[in-house]
Amino acid sequence: MSSAATGKEDEASKRARRAELKKLNLELPSTPTKSLDSTLKRHTALIKRMRQSMALENREANLKDIEGLVLERHIEEVASAAVEGIGRCKTERDVWSAVEIISLLHRRFPSDFTPPFLSGLAQGLIPPSKQALASLSQEQREKDESARVLRQRPLLRVYIELALVGILQDAPGRSGGETIYKTIKDLLSNDPQLGSLPLLTTFLKYYARPFLGISPAATASKQLDTISSENPNADVSTSSAPANGQDAIVNEEDELVEKDIRDKFKRMCEGYYDNVSRKLLKEHDKLQEQDRRNHEAYIRSGEIFEDRQQAYEKMVKGYEKMLSNCQSLSDLLHIPMPNLPKPSANKGLGDSIAISLDSSSSIGRDEEWTPGGKWEDDEERRFYEELTDLKDFVPRNFLGIEADEEPTTSLSTSGKELDSDMDVKKLEEEMQNLSATGVGPATEDIEDDAYEDDDVTPTPTPPRSPSPTPATTGPSGPAQLLTALLAKLPDATNRELIDQEAVNFAYLNSKTSRKRLVKFLTQVPKTRTDLLPYYARLVATLNRYMPDVATDLIAFLDDQFKSLQRRKRAKELADTRRWNIAYISSLTKFSLVPVHVILHMFKVFVDDFSGINIDNIAMFLEGCGRFLMRDEATGPRMTAMVELMRRKQSLTLLDQRQQLVLENAYYMCNPPERGPRQEKQRSQMVQFIRHLIFDVLAKKTIDKVLRLIRKLNWEDAEVTQALHKLFTRPWKVKFANISLLAMLTYDLHRYRPAFSIGVVDQVLEDIRRGMELNIYKNNQRRVATIKLLGELYIYRMISSSLVFDTLWSLVTYGHLNGRPLPQQICPIDVPDDFFRIRLACVLLDSCGMCFDKGSLRKRLDAFLTFFQLYVLTKDPLPMDVDFMLSDTMEALRPGLPMPASFDDAALAVDQLFASGTQNGSGVLQDGDDSDGGEESDGESRAHDGDEDEEGMTDNDVGLDRPGSPDAAVVLQHKPEMVGPSAEEDEDFNKELAKMMLDSSQDARKVDKKAAQVMWETATIPGLKKKRDDTETPAVNGQGEQVMKFTLLSRKGNRQQTRELAVPENAPIAVHTRTAQLQDKEEQQHLKRLVLDYEWREGMEEYKANLDILRQKGIKVRHPKE
Repeated sequence: MSSAATGKEDEASKRARRAELKKLNLELPSTPTKSLDSTLKRHTALIKRMRQSMALENREANLKDIEGLVLERHIEEVASAAVEGIGRCKTERDVWSAVEIISLLHRRFPSDFTPPFLSGLAQGLIPPSKQALASLSQEQREKDESARVLRQRPLLRVYIELALVGILQDAPGRSGGETIYKTIKDLLSNDPQLGSLPLLTTFLKYYARPFLGISPAATASKQLDTISSENPNADVSTSSAPANGQDAIVNEEDELVEKDIRDKFKRMCEGYYDNVSRKLLKEHDKLQEQDRRNHEAYIRSGEIFEDRQQAYEKMVKGYEKMLSNCQSLSDLLHIPMPNLPKPSANKGLGDSIAISLDSSSSIGRDEEWTPGGKWEDDEERRFYEELTDLKDFVPRNFLGIEADEEPTTSLSTSGKELDSDMDVKKLEEEMQNLSATGVGPATEDIEDDAYEDDDVTPTPTPPRSPSPTPATTGPSGPAQLLTALLAKLPDATNRELIDQEAVNFAYLNSKTSRKRLVKFLTQVPKTRTDLLPYYARLVATLNRYMPDVATDLIAFLDDQFKSLQRRKRAKELADTRRWNIAYISSLTKFSLVPVHVILHMFKVFVDDFSGINIDNIAMFLEGCGRFLMRDEATGPRMTAMVELMRRKQSLTLLDQRQQLVLENAYYMCNPPERGPRQEKQRSQMVQFIRHLIFDVLAKKTIDKVLRLIRKLNWEDAEVTQALHKLFTRPWKVKFANISLLAMLTYDLHRYRPAFSIGVVDQVLEDIRRGMELNIYKNNQRRVATIKLLGELYIYRMISSSLVFDTLWSLVTYGHLNGRPLPQQICPIDVPDDFFRIRLACVLLDSCGMCFDKGSLRKRLDAFLTFFQLYVLTKDPLPMDVDFMLSDTMEALRPGLPMPASFDDAALAVDQLFASGTQNGSGVLQDGDDSDGGEESDGESRAHDGDEDEEGMTDNDVGLDRPGSPDAAVVLQHKPEMVGPSAEEDEDFNKELAKMMLDSSQDARKVDKKAAQVMWETATIPGLKKKRDDTETPAVNGQGEQVMKFTLLSRKGNRQQTRELAVPENAPIAVHTRTAQLQDKEEQQHLKRLVLDYEWREGMEEYKANLDILRQKGIKVRHPKE
């Protein structure tokens, strides 16, 4: 069996099924024969099920509940649920199931259910308003159109089925074909983007036979194409009646839609297809032309640029979509496709855009724009030259263009009538009558013929309210619509929005509307000069069809210019002059201002080269000087006048400001020629290193970067120099990656300690140099450098002494005696310069949390006290600096009060210095406490102690990242608890003896026992002896144990020494030995106390830092002995 026969059988079965259901629906409503259930639970379940879906799977349950429930009290909820459930019907069976359910409800409640249901269904088929679409971007508009089509497709199918089964009727005894016709026509009207075309395709696919009388035979289009190809001159519309899809078997009485409705549908669809075909041909020609231009550009420059390729690809995508839609309509309507001209044989379509692009080059970017032309870039050229043609979006009758051989009607004659001298009241009455008439007998043929117009838009009919929808609450008359449009103009700050407003104004075109628009354009606020280029584009877009708008606006600006020239000394009109020149300049770039007018204005300025006209010349040249000097029509004369202006400038005595504005304006419109920027040449190795640091370095890839850096040739000076530059210039990396740079420095310290030390030295030097120079442009660099210093302390690359040295230098460097004062001006740290406060806050935010225990906490408290004094020497802090300082202080010392005045802060600092001097605590000293060694020893002991206490092993390794794949190289450090060496003891004893000998007066105050101990333990100057001379007894000739003493005598100016051997059991020997042992034991005990105190301090600091690092998710590896 052929597909055509199968299609006819399907259509026959559908027709019979619809006729049977229509017969049931037209009968009188039947009363239920059994008792009905009124329980709320079953009613709620039915409404919920219908709202979820009215598809085939819920058909039986829905029909059963509708027949067995009361439903009178819930009929409105059932109607709204039915409308919502129809939207989830996807297949043809689902649609027919929904129609059966609605038919049963219609038969039970014809007056309560059917009207609200049909009203809700019609409300869902309302096309989107033109104003709503105009406010959306192109991308958002496409998304909304796709969602709307998906939502309205099942609603339209059910709506059509209801018209075929007798529920939706135009009048008693007639089908609902007229309502369906109006609904589809409203969807297709004012749709230049063809967004509703899929809905028409769905309509033709399923309902072409009942509404158009066209059979759905699959071979019809092929037969028609064969006939047209064999005999191109044959009249397809008359010679192919069977292939046209007409079904002559069915009687007229059996048709579900009246013949006049079918004829209207056929004319509408064929007219719509003709317009789509014309639009397809136009898009095809545009695509061919663009492809030709791309090929020429490629031949000329050797490449095609990215913006051109993107525009071409977008055009191809739109063309393919339109071609597919046109092909679908051709198959469904059995009309041949239009003949598309093929490209030339030597160059296929699109073969010239498959070239790789280089967007960095500017050669051959566009044949209409070249560097040094009258436009600064291609974007500016497109803004001022590529204007929207209103004829592509607005019907011709609204633009005053007469169509060829069209009958004069109330709709098509508005082109000339609107230009007449009518008042606003008559215009409103006419437009209201037009919108209220809808589709009537008088306008029906005109609207049908609109599809056969030569305009490229598919539906060139004026917008009107949909017939099945209730009255809208928005503005209805042209005056109200124009007021709303003018109110939206200040928000149209891009090319798309202002073009859309031009299209909207074209629908309201009249002489009165144009006068109101000109009045609005002349009343732009003087401070909103940013709107003037967009308003000038609006005027330029309308100028092609409404030239009086530009003429009236230019006349107003010319009169205002002359008035301002007569009042040159009025300084209060400066904003008006700036506004007038900016407006004229924008209109000049659109070539709206006549050449003689604009050149005369500049000549007036040059002739009176003084006072306010100098500023006017500068604004004029900045606004349109470049355009006028490079335009063919005005170039020679404008250049001559500019040269005259330059000569007058050189002969006139002007102040520095006037000279500067004229020079800036001249070089802005006539920039000097300069060569291309020279790119710095770098070797491949340096580029690879920069790629690692700038692009690859991240928290997850730091091990990979470390491994690659270690594999570099460190013996090559170029490599080490490049690495040193990158590591010491943290401002070139991302601010968040500065900590990773410090981590890399720490990791490299185990393999390249000299490199890491060099990095630290350079960072400290950069910080000091920044304070010495205090150059504003280097502020960002200084912030990044101080941040790197704090991160280096976090990773134990520097000691706390360097951090505190830097902090104290930030608040004291450059000030007299290191004490900032409010009245004391420092050239490199003036009172209104708050950048050092920023640097201190950045450094404290980076590592200040580590100084919260022990002596480091005291040192930080001392600095914060002085820091508050430093802040009070400045002017009132800006808001951002004040917030930054508050956040830092709150994080370090919550609740720390800020001194109320400088005197209070100075008193606190004086007390701090006094207490530090009395206690000798050293909290104010920066570099003489050997903090580096303390932290080194303390760190090693802390590692061992922490490992013993918490049981950490090498498996706990990793600074929040996987371990290095290479073998770990750990520097071993084993501190020993040993006492001072012999040389240190000897030096100490020498200094002590010298002090005691030189202080004779103080020596008399010492008691005898103490003096004896000092004397016995002292070392004679100039005498070198071993440590064990007085500790190990010697043996004399008689075999007795003796102790050697040194006898010091003076003969003249010379000192003489002689050794004496005293028996060990002599009282002086016993007393000396006892004193030495006591002194040694006391000294060792004192050393142990000092070392244990240092060890505890280091341990506390280490544990505090360890807790902070663990809070950040960083684990620390402890070296094993």
